[in-house]
Amino acid sequence: MKEIEFTWPKGFYADGLHSGLRKKKLDLGWLYSQVPASAAGVYTTNQFCAAPTALTKQTIEQGHQLQALVVNSAVANSFTGAQGEVDAQTEQELVAAKLEISPKLVGVASTGVIGEFLPMAKLKAGINALKLTANHKITEAILTTDTHPKTISFEFEQAGQKCVMTGFCKGSGMIHPKMATMLGFVVTDAKVDGKLLQELLSDQVATSFNQITVDGDTSTNDMVVTMANGLAVADSESLTKDSQDYQEFKQVFQAVLEYLAKEIARDGEGASKLVEVLVKGAASKRDANVAAKAVVGSNLVKAALFGQDANWGRIISALGQTDVSIAVTKLDLAINQVAILKASQKQAYDEEALQASLGQDQILIEVDLHTGQACGRAWGCDLTYKYVQINASYRS
Repeated sequence: MKEIEFTWPKGFYADGLHSGLRKKKLDLGWLYSQVPASAAGVYTTNQFCAAPTALTKQTIEQGHQLQALVVNSAVANSFTGAQGEVDAQTEQELVAAKLEISPKLVGVASTGVIGEFLPMAKLKAGINALKLTANHKITEAILTTDTHPKTISFEFEQAGQKCVMTGFCKGSGMIHPKMATMLGFVVTDAKVDGKLLQELLSDQVATSFNQITVDGDTSTNDMVVTMANGLAVADSESLTKDSQDYQEFKQVFQAVLEYLAKEIARDGEGASKLVEVLVKGAASKRDANVAAKAVVGSNLVKAALFGQDANWGRIISALGQTDVSIAVTKLDLAINQVAILKASQKQAYDEEALQASLGQDQILIEVDLHTGQACGRAWGCDLTYKYVQINASYRS
């Protein structure tokens, strides 16, 4: 596998445009496969699941196939009742009619302000204006408070043929996925059965998108969808767990998901630095993940890192609030590879040098719980004044 310049896999086309949902920026896009593709998805656990998210879940579960996706920003179509459901279905039908495919092959995603109805006249005109192109405008059309598109492409092999896997996502605030607002899309021209794709996605989201947090809020619209159309290996059998190329496909898939997850954390609203927490020596994978996410999600830890304050007591406090098993007299802690605690005893270190290192744009916190062999990672960002400024005026 190797990373390549962002490109659409064979048989995929896309477009994005300004339909009037936002003042000036692109706000509507679609993605289309020449043939129906195997599909899988994971979705928000928020009880107020948005209409488009619920519709896409239902659509994929019916046959594990999609041929197109339509995405709008600015309006989330969430908490909009029966009218929101009708609008999401109408959006699905409009795209199906334009592309001359079944509505059962169209996924719908929305992101933006909760509680507002979609301006359907603008949306209809926008859908009619979308084209099948190789441009990347959909990666901009899905953004809200993001500062830039988040994209990645890898090349790999299946059955001796070159395949491409491409991912793109949006997310900057309201990020605390449990499968932010967070939308992620991964497409490939490899051939994979929909049920295996679902199993892979559900498994790997647990160690990528579900291990990021910006502000502790889980969106009503969170969704990650993947499509595999098989056009690069049209004459070959679908990938199985016994296939020679399965492990490489799994590795590429994980690399795409982890990269996108980290980019969301890095681009957290107002963020000035990416924070990674590595927990090892945990009693279970679950304990490691919970502990890592507790530290990276602590507002006190996040604020301290913004202020370049190596206040390690806040890390200990965040760990102690969890229900994970901790050897409280054996804990090891390091920040940016500077040993802070060994066997729960404070070490001698250069406070000024450590403080200076916290001015970097990437921070690493390492914890050893000494209760087992499991490891886990989580990603987040610091908490800055700008986060409050952005969210105090989100609708203006």
